[in-house]
Amino acid sequence: MSSTIQPPRTSGSPPFFSKQATVAGPGFSRWMVPPAALAVHLCIGQAYAFSVFNGPLTKVIGITQSAPDDWSLTTLGWIFSLAIVCLGLSAAFAGKWLEHVGPRRTMFTAACCFGGGFLVSALGVWLHQIVLLYLGYGVLGGIGLGLGYVSPVSTLIRWFPDRRGMATGMAIMGFGGGAMIASPLSVALMNHFQSATSIGVAETFIVLGIVYFISMSIGSLAIRVPPADWKPAGWTPTTTSNKMISRNHVHIDEALKTPQFYLIWLVLFLNVTAGIGILGQASVMIQESFKETVTVASAAGFVGLLSLFNMGGRFVWASASDWVGRKNTYFIFFALGAVLYLLVPTFASSGNIALFVLSYCVILSMYGGGFATVPAYLADMFGTAFVGGIHGRLLTAWAAAGVAGPVLVNYIRAYEVAHGVAKADAYNMTLHIMAVLLVIGFVCNLLVKRVDDKHYMSDAQLASGN
Repeated sequence: MSSTIQPPRTSGSPPFFSKQATVAGPGFSRWMVPPAALAVHLCIGQAYAFSVFNGPLTKVIGITQSAPDDWSLTTLGWIFSLAIVCLGLSAAFAGKWLEHVGPRRTMFTAACCFGGGFLVSALGVWLHQIVLLYLGYGVLGGIGLGLGYVSPVSTLIRWFPDRRGMATGMAIMGFGGGAMIASPLSVALMNHFQSATSIGVAETFIVLGIVYFISMSIGSLAIRVPPADWKPAGWTPTTTSNKMISRNHVHIDEALKTPQFYLIWLVLFLNVTAGIGILGQASVMIQESFKETVTVASAAGFVGLLSLFNMGGRFVWASASDWVGRKNTYFIFFALGAVLYLLVPTFASSGNIALFVLSYCVILSMYGGGFATVPAYLADMFGTAFVGGIHGRLLTAWAAAGVAGPVLVNYIRAYEVAHGVAKADAYNMTLHIMAVLLVIGFVCNLLVKRVDDKHYMSDAQLASGN
C-alpha cells in the first residue's frame, strides 16, 4: 500500500479534540510524531527529579534551616509515592477512554493535570498545607504522568509498525532524560526566587507548571494518528517469518484473559524490580563497597553515569529489539543481568571499581531498556488496536516493582548489618536474590507463546471498536 495518506471522509468538521480530528492529512510525515511525543515525555520525566525539592520543602518556614512546624522528609516522601501510585492507576483504568477519545484529548488532559498539579502544589506551599501538595503533585500530577506516559507510545507504535522498538524507545528515552533537564532547571529557579522570606519553591512550581503545560499542550496539538490500514511505503507486514508478531488484534478486556498478559507482566515486574532498588541506593552502595577510595563527589558522578545508561538503554535496547526480536531481547536482559549480579560482589571484594561500575551501567541500561521494549512486545502479541490501554494496565507491574525493589535492597541490607555483616558485604545476599529473580524472569519469558486465535477480534468487532 502506498504511504500517501488520504484524508478521512466526513460530512463536516469533527470536534477539535475528537479522535477523528487527529487523523493525518495528505503529505503528513510520520517523523513529526516523535517530537510531539518527546514534548510530553521530557516534561513528565521531571518526576525522577522531584527529590531536589525535598530539602527546600523542609525549610519553607525556617528558610535557612528547618523550623519546628516545617514538614519532615518522611511527610514529604508521600508526595512522590502518591504520584507513582496515581500514575499506575490512571494508566490502568483510563485505557478504554484513551483508545476511545484518541491521543490529542488524552495528552491535553495530561497537560492540564500535570501543569495544574504544580499550581495546586504552589498554593499548598504558600498556605503550608501538605494536603494540597498531596492533591496537587501527588494525585493531579500523578494522573498527568499516567495519561502522558501511555498515550504518545501507543500512537508511535501505529506510525512505526516496521520499527516499533525504535519508536517507543525514542519517546520513553525522553521520560528517562526529563530529570536531567528538570533537576538543574529546578535548582536554578529556586536560587533565582530565593529571598529572605521565601525558599523559592512555590515560585518555581508556578514557572514549571506553566512551562510544562505549554510544552505538553504543543505536543498534544501536534500529534496525529494514521488513517485505518495505513502502512509505510514499501513495507509488507510480517507473516510467517516471525510467528510472535501478530497481524490481528485483541480487545483490551480480552487481553486480561490470556496467559501472555500475565507472563509479560511478570517479565516487566522482575526486570524492573532487579534495577529500581539498585538505582535508589547506588550512591550509598558504591561508597560502602569502596569505602577508602570513593568520595561523595565520585559517588554522585556514578549516579549520574547510571542515569545516562538508564536513558540511553531505553533507545538502544528497544531499537535492537526490532532486529533480534522482543522475546530474545528480554532473554538477554535476564541472562546477562543474572550473571552480572552474581559477579558484582566479586568485583567489589577484589577492589575492581572499573568492572563494578561497568556492570551496574549495563544493568541499568537493561532496566531502562525493559520499559522501552515492553510496549512493542505488547503490540507484537496483542496487535495495535488497544495497545495503549493494554500497556497502561501492564504498568501496574511498575508500581509493584517500585515497592518490591527498594524493600529488597533496604530491608535485607539492614538485616545483614544488624547481624554483624560488614557494610561492604551487606548487599551480597540482595544481589544473589536479584539474580534468582532474573532467572525466574527468564523462565516466564520462555513461556510466552503466540496468542491463541480465539482471543482475536473479528472484523466486525474491530470496525465497531467493541
